[in-house]
Amino acid sequence: MIRIGVNLAAGLGTPGSGNLIDDLVTVAREVAAAGVPTAWLPQGYGYDAIGVLTALAREVPGIELGTSVVVVQPRQPRVLAGQALTAQAAAHGRFTLGLGVSHPGLLEIYGQPFHRPVAALRAHLDTLLPILDGHQVPGATGPGSDPAASAVPGATVRVPVLLGALGPTMLRLAGERTDGTITFLAGPRTIGDHVVPSIGAAAREAGRPTPRVVVGLPVAVTATPDRIRAELSAEYAGYAELPSYRAALDRDGFTEPGAIAVVGDEDAVGDQLSAYSALGATDVLVSLVGTAEERARTLRLLGAVGYPTSAAAAPGTAPHGTRDH
Repeated sequence: MIRIGVNLAAGLGTPGSGNLIDDLVTVAREVAAAGVPTAWLPQGYGYDAIGVLTALAREVPGIELGTSVVVVQPRQPRVLAGQALTAQAAAHGRFTLGLGVSHPGLLEIYGQPFHRPVAALRAHLDTLLPILDGHQVPGATGPGSDPAASAVPGATVRVPVLLGALGPTMLRLAGERTDGTITFLAGPRTIGDHVVPSIGAAAREAGRPTPRVVVGLPVAVTATPDRIRAELSAEYAGYAELPSYRAALDRDGFTEPGAIAVVGDEDAVGDQLSAYSALGATDVLVSLVGTAEERARTLRLLGAVGYPTSAAAAPGTAPHGTRDH
């Protein structure tokens, strides 16, 4: 059985109150009421994903919350650590921090060049991870170097960290240093033959637990799967031109990005999601697609096929200080 999560920013639509936070609270409540154990939120160019989830944590009890993903280059790691610990305190241990490095042509909106992204992420983790674990940052001096100075009372459960990783170097870093990966536009061949073996080997060599593999997929319970695939191919056309996603689609033999969609009736969708579990994925991060009726039908199915909320304990629920780097 695979843990199911829903992308709050895609598919469900919002009530349109004029207040983003109020609308996302409504959506998150709908997801939780359906029995889906996890809600994810990508970082947009406007709202702050960690801030939104901090608010949702107080309004929607019981559901796991995660970012998918926050781009690290524009963010100072100590500030990001403080945000994550604050979210974890608000969520009472239900928050997961997903991080990424963006893509050429997209990062520049932050005034940051896309230069040596893996090195930038590695350096970020060198500061971020010790703070999240309540340790001193290596080489840090001065009054702020005391781990107590960065502590957030109430954040007694460590913050699991996942990386948006598809390439071999990023997957190795994810396995060596973090709790797993979040993928996008990665189909069954990429997950089973590349992602799971690569990150798993890196984790074993580093003496770390089996990593979490969160597979991002568009999903629709529908009677017209070809229509859904065509719509997604148009919507995802720009993503499919980015090198990392193009490589994943090519590995799966998908000419069009819509081919990755999990579509069909309830039995077909359930079987396709189960197949990812058999490949070693631990989670599916669902973007609901299709008409409002199709999205509602899909959400009902997702609540039935995933772990119940009470069983969806996230990795990394040990107190601070239990992970070595």
